[in-house]
Amino acid sequence: MASVMDLHSKKIIGYSFSRKMTTDIVIKALENAYSTQNPSKELILHTDLGSQYTSKEFQEILAERNIIQSFSKKGCPYDHACMESFHATLKKEEVYQTKYMTFHQANLAIFQYIESWYNRKRIHGSIGYKTPQLIEDESRKSA
Repeated sequence: MASVMDLHSKKIIGYSFSRKMTTDIVIKALENAYSTQNPSKELILHTDLGSQYTSKEFQEILAERNIIQSFSKKGCPYDHACMESFHATLKKEEVYQTKYMTFHQANLAIFQYIESWYNRKRIHGSIGYKTPQLIEDESRKSA
């Protein structure tokens, strides 16, 4: 799974699920985030140093969208901690609780977890015990 999080709201704004972690999956997650959010400003995208994120194809898409890529230094996981935390939470609250019979069933369950639970109902201490969707809604009202 490749995911894109808005660090202000902690909302998962883009994701893609596949059997393999490839450049295509991270591109799909980024395009999903970009199309749903429709940003009007220059963006900073923080990623790790995985080959999917450093590939020429991914770099070209970032350039087309005017997205600046930020990397952690090798051996410094703190910059990426929020995404690591989300993926750990996803595993603890959904993936390890269920036995999926098919890839499609797993894909649907993860979609439901993110869209129905994580973004809209699950509160986060780091954002004042509000949901990511509520933070995003409040930000849009004040903009």
